[in-house]
Amino acid sequence: MPPSSGPRLPHSSAERLPQSLLVLGGTSGIALATARRLIARRTRTVWLAGRPSPALESAAAELRALGADVHTVPFDALDPQSHEAVLGKVFAEGDVDLVLLAFGVLGDQATDERDPAAAVRVAQTNYTGAVSAGLIAARSLQTQGHGSLVVLSSVAGERARRSDFIYGSSKAGLDAFTQGLGDALHGTGVHVMVVRPGSVRPRTAAGPARSLLATTPEAVATAVELGLRRRSETVWVPGLLRVVMAALRHAPRAAFRRLPI
Repeated sequence: MPPSSGPRLPHSSAERLPQSLLVLGGTSGIALATARRLIARRTRTVWLAGRPSPALESAAAELRALGADVHTVPFDALDPQSHEAVLGKVFAEGDVDLVLLAFGVLGDQATDERDPAAAVRVAQTNYTGAVSAGLIAARSLQTQGHGSLVVLSSVAGERARRSDFIYGSSKAGLDAFTQGLGDALHGTGVHVMVVRPGSVRPRTAAGPARSLLATTPEAVATAVELGLRRRSETVWVPGLLRVVMAALRHAPRAAFRRLPI
């Protein structure tokens, strides 16, 4: 990483909340819930980066109605050659206090096992694209001397399950990358935080959404805000997952295979 102009540390937890926000994955439900929450607190400028679509424009209109100055910018995780120009355009407009890396695809495990090209697309979106965008964002934040990079990982990356090991392995790579990047940026004034949600469902969903280990976009947004205030490095949503996954991570493999997860 290039040398920064020096860290600009906030003096209070409120000042750790961003005035400007760049969302990579501008139609993500978690990202939009987070943007709504931050706009209600302190955020005034939002960049939504994603593939041009009616959904992206609708998301921008929704946030504008909340009082934010919202811009959209074309962004494709599968086109890393364009990431430098896309992020450079945003940072050229002024300092960015928070970059929220929220893009990713779940894929379809059964289909992806039969079609390696589809599996590679999941890996390239969730990991390769994130490595590219994450490094560029981190360098830009370090150059300005302050800011946070928040990366949406997943509890699925803690230990690969038979039911979603392609997705889980891509998130495991992303999680490890984010932790290492945070270590590389320690002391520069740039804060890196990895967020590990459980199964995310809308608040109105029935069944699995009521599980103690499931969560909602709004709950993740609340946890992100708290993590920013505390300058946390790792956030679990819900918090109980930290304990559950500590046990599952060390479960014997033969026993883990038989678990209904």
